[in-house]
Amino acid sequence: MRARQADAEGWVEHDGVKIHYEVHGEGGPTILLLPTWTLVPKRIWKLQLPYLARHFRVVTYDGPGNGRSDRPLTPRSYGQAAQVAYALAVLDATGTDRAVLVALSRAVNWALELAAEHPTRVHGTVAIGASIALTPPSQARAASGGLDDQPAPDLPPSAVPRLGTDPASHWRKYNRRYWHTHAEDFAWFFMGQCFTEPHSTKQIEDGVGWARQTTGAVLDVESQADRPGRDALEAWCARIAGPLLILHGSADRVVPLERSEALAALTGGELVVIDGGGHIPIARDPVQVNLLVRGFAERFRPPGPARRVWRRWQSGPRRVLYLSSPIGLGHARRDLAIAAGLRELRPDVQIDWLTQDPVTRMLAGAGERVHPASALLANESAHVESESGEHDLHCFEALRRMDEILVANFMVFHDLLTHERYDLVVGDEAWDVDHFLHENPELKRSAYAWLTDFVGFLPMPDGGEREALVAADYNAEMIGHIARYPRLRDRSIFVGDPEDVVDEPFGPDLPRIRDWTVEHYDFAGYVTGATGTTGTDPAARAALRASLGYHDDERVCVVTVGGSGVGGHLLRLVAAAFPEAARRVPGLRMILVAGPRIDPSTVRAAAGLEVLPYVPSLDRHLAACDLAVVQGGLTTCMELTAAGRPFIYVPLRHHFEQQFHVTYRLRRHGAGRRMDYDTLTPDTLATAIAEEIDRPVTYRPVPADGAARAAAMLAELL
Repeated sequence: MRARQADAEGWVEHDGVKIHYEVHGEGGPTILLLPTWTLVPKRIWKLQLPYLARHFRVVTYDGPGNGRSDRPLTPRSYGQAAQVAYALAVLDATGTDRAVLVALSRAVNWALELAAEHPTRVHGTVAIGASIALTPPSQARAASGGLDDQPAPDLPPSAVPRLGTDPASHWRKYNRRYWHTHAEDFAWFFMGQCFTEPHSTKQIEDGVGWARQTTGAVLDVESQADRPGRDALEAWCARIAGPLLILHGSADRVVPLERSEALAALTGGELVVIDGGGHIPIARDPVQVNLLVRGFAERFRPPGPARRVWRRWQSGPRRVLYLSSPIGLGHARRDLAIAAGLRELRPDVQIDWLTQDPVTRMLAGAGERVHPASALLANESAHVESESGEHDLHCFEALRRMDEILVANFMVFHDLLTHERYDLVVGDEAWDVDHFLHENPELKRSAYAWLTDFVGFLPMPDGGEREALVAADYNAEMIGHIARYPRLRDRSIFVGDPEDVVDEPFGPDLPRIRDWTVEHYDFAGYVTGATGTTGTDPAARAALRASLGYHDDERVCVVTVGGSGVGGHLLRLVAAAFPEAARRVPGLRMILVAGPRIDPSTVRAAAGLEVLPYVPSLDRHLAACDLAVVQGGLTTCMELTAAGRPFIYVPLRHHFEQQFHVTYRLRRHGAGRRMDYDTLTPDTLATAIAEEIDRPVTYRPVPADGAARAAAMLAELL
C-alpha cells in the first residue's frame, strides 16, 4: 500500500509519446521530481513524496520507457531535447510556472539545461549522483568495453539478492546484447552496483522489480539517444544563475564522485558528500535526503509570520511521547497499563500519544491525549490488511513492503520533535523510529526507550534460500545498529522473561537470539491488560461474570481476532462451527468480537450467535469466559494464560511471530491448544470447542507486576 495517493494525475504528449504525471500536496513552491534512467519509474521517489508533499506541492512523472508512460522504440524519444520537452510539458499541464528541480543520476543532464535555458521556470536545482560527462567514467566501467562488445559469460539469474559483485569482471553486462538476452540478470547486477551500502536487499529487490516493467529493447534504443557532452555541460553551468545543491555518495560505483565535484566547481553549488553512500541515496538514506531537499526548497517559500517557543528545563510537567504500534490492539492495552503505572510513580507526567487508528479510538475512549500529529501518519493497519490473504499474513514481507510508510511516519515524528520538546520518547515496537534513529543518530533529541515482546526475524520454511538470507540480513543490520550506537536506546525493555525468548540463531555466523537479548535488554515480565483482572480467584471471577451479564448456567465462548482486519476468515469459520458446537455443549453462548476494523455484518450469524463490534474491556470478557478461540497474537493469548482460561489459538499462516515466537512462549507456559488453519473445518473446530471448554488448566503463573516494573524502568529516565 502506498503511503500517499496522488491528488491529481494525467498525461501529456510530446512528439507522439504519452507521459504520465502526478501532483501531490499544495502550497509553497512546487518541487519537480524528475525521472531518471529508463530502468526505473517515478516510484523510485516513493520515500520522498509523502514527506515533501506535506510541506510543498510536488509533481512527478514517469519518463518514457517505464511506469505508466509509453515505451517508444526510437532513440529520438529518449534524447536530451525530448527529455527537456517532457519536463516543460508536465510543468505546463500542471499549471506550474516555476519549480525546484530534483534530479537523480542521468536526469541531472536535463535539469542543468532547464536551469540554464529556461531560468524563469526554475527556482533552483538539487542534483543527486550526477551522471554527467564532465569527467571520465570509473575505471571499472571504462575497462568493461563498449555497449556493443561481446557480453560477459552468462551467469544464471537468481531470486536471491546479490549483495555485491566484482565490478571489474561484471560491468561487461552493461551491454546491448546482454540486455536483450538477460535483462533481469543485468538488473540484479546493476542494482547491486547502485547500492554499495550493506543491508540493501530491499532496495535491490525494488530496483529489479521496477526494471521488469521495461525491456532490453527499450534499454537498447534509449542507449542510442544523444547525450550532452562536456562543452554543452560547461556552457550550461556558466549560465545557471539559480542556486544548486549537489549530493553524492563517496562509495558510488556507478558515477564517480569527481563528477559532482566538477559540477560544484563550475557552478559554485553546495556539495554534500554522503560518506559511505552509494548511487541512490534517495532510497538508502531517505531521511537525510528529505531534510536536505526540504531545507533547500524552503529558500523559495514566500516569507510569512514566524513564532517559536522555547521551553525552560523546569517549565511545565515532564512530557512523554508514547508511540504505540497500531498493528492490533494488544500493544495499546499493555501501553495503557504501563502509562497508568508511570503516572503513579510520577504524578507530574504528561503523556501524549502518537499512533494511528484503531489505537487512537481506543485511547480516546480511555480519556488519553492523542497528539494532533497522529492524523498525519500513514496507516500501518490498512497496509497489513492489504497484504493479507485467507488467514495468511507474511508479516516479515509486509514489514519490508511497508518501507515508504515507515519513512513517511518517521518524518512526522521528526517534525514533531523538532518543534516540541519531550523528556522521554517511548516506542512500543515503533519500527520506524527505532530504525531511522539508528540510521540518523544525530536526530535524537530526548531520552528514548524501546519496548518489544519478540526479538529476531525468523524465516518461514517455505521461503527457501532467499527468505533465509534476507531475514538474516535484517537481523545483522539490527545487531550492527546496537553495536555501533549502544546508548541510543536509553532503555531496551523486553515484555517477558529471558526464558520467553526463542533459543535460535539470528542467522549464519550470528549470535543466538536469547543470548544476545539477555545481554542487551532489561526484562519487565509480562504486562497484562489495563484492568489487571486475572480471573484465577473463583469468587472474583464469579463477580466479574455477573458484572458482564453472564449467567451461571451459560458456557461462554469468546472469539476474537485482534484489532486488525486480518481475522475475518477465522471469524466466519467459527460462526459456521457454532451450530454443531452448540449441539455438543449444552448452554453454549458464543460471542464473536469483530473488532474495530471488521464489519460485523460480514459474519453470517446463526441463531443464538452474538457478533459484536469493538469491545473496549475485552480483557475482562476473556478473564470471565469458559473458553476462547483466538488468533495467535501474543497479548490476547497471554491475557488468557494469566487468567487461567482454556483457549484455542490459530496462528496466522506465514506470520513468523505467531508461528514461532508466540508458540514458543505459550508452550513454555503450558497454555492453549494450537490448531492450524489448514486443518480446520466447522466439524473439527466444534469438536475442539467441546473438548477444551471443560479441560482443567495448570498454566505456569504469570506475575501481575509487569506493568509496574516497566513503568519503574521508564520513570528512571525522567
